[in-house]
Amino acid sequence: METLEKKGKGSALFPFLLFIIIYLGAGLYFQFKDVEMAFYQFPSVTAMFLAVLLAFFQGKGTIDQKFAVFARGAANENVLTMLMIYILAGAFSTVASAMGGVDATVNMGLSIVPVHFLAAGVFVISAFMGTATGTSMGTISAIVPIAVGVADKAGLSLPLFLGACVGGAMFGDNLSMISDTTIAATRGAGCEMRDKFKMNGAIAGVSAVIAIIIFVIVGSGTSTITESYDYSLIKVVPYIFILAGALLGLNVFILLISGVVVAAVIGFGTSSFTFVEMAQAVGTGMADMFEISFFALFLRGVIGVVQELGGVDWVVHKMTRNVKSRKGAEYSMAAMVSAFDVAMENNTIAIIMAAPLCRPMAAEHNISPKRVASILDIF
Repeated sequence: METLEKKGKGSALFPFLLFIIIYLGAGLYFQFKDVEMAFYQFPSVTAMFLAVLLAFFQGKGTIDQKFAVFARGAANENVLTMLMIYILAGAFSTVASAMGGVDATVNMGLSIVPVHFLAAGVFVISAFMGTATGTSMGTISAIVPIAVGVADKAGLSLPLFLGACVGGAMFGDNLSMISDTTIAATRGAGCEMRDKFKMNGAIAGVSAVIAIIIFVIVGSGTSTITESYDYSLIKVVPYIFILAGALLGLNVFILLISGVVVAAVIGFGTSSFTFVEMAQAVGTGMADMFEISFFALFLRGVIGVVQELGGVDWVVHKMTRNVKSRKGAEYSMAAMVSAFDVAMENNTIAIIMAAPLCRPMAAEHNISPKRVASILDIF
């Protein structure tokens, strides 16, 4: 097997540095210009592709040799598994939404929750939606427009209501089996999603209970709501199916494909869409995941080159030279992924970048993969 010269040196990390400079620099520039969604104006996959080009010019060896190393890194089993899960998760979320699942779930929750517990109810509804759909942003976008009207009619504080919605959505996204952050963390750390769910749940569950108690105390409405919210219970079934199947430990590929089928059958049965519209929803959901999928592919290829040149060993040595304990290694992992997240303003990218660097530390200090995945996702 052809290999490149292997030396532990910081210069091997120049492709990462180039990516951070371009992506962070563009984000700050657009932020200064008061452009909305500033850090999403310059595509992350474009910045990473420029890093790929730089990686091909580093070290000794021909372009063909370097591409072979890049391909071995990108073709990692965990990477390809992660990409397939991304695509299937996108398909399920879009089909379930097109079938009317989001509206049905929100309306059902608002119909069941008494007005005196509306703030706590919105938190729980958002938590369920975030967990079932795997997207905090999608949950917030779906619930906030309804929550604003309900808060006004119930005489509730609007900031309190929005806080309940955002908090619940973030809680659910952190635990979701089909969230891009969960997928990146579990595949990057090499653990099962169910194990990571249990570990995160033990931590996030305490915070959620405290939040619900606070919302119950300070979030009572001062009037009644006469408006009714129509919903079809059967349209909530795909989300319950996904949650139950994930907790039972079903294979994630079978679970997501089955989830798409369940949502499609219910959609046909309720005349929510035609076969062509369902197919279009599947295509749209998959296409929505293409950018993060290509980013992950490029990044892991670059990591393969950087690792061959000794860059990963250099980072691990620098981060662990003063670490003497298991707990210290965990703090180092938390600090690393937090720093990446602050710089990138994108939690999924931060996790994908940090995971390969954390695994050698985890092996050296005997830290379980599920704990590594939990640390990556939480921080």
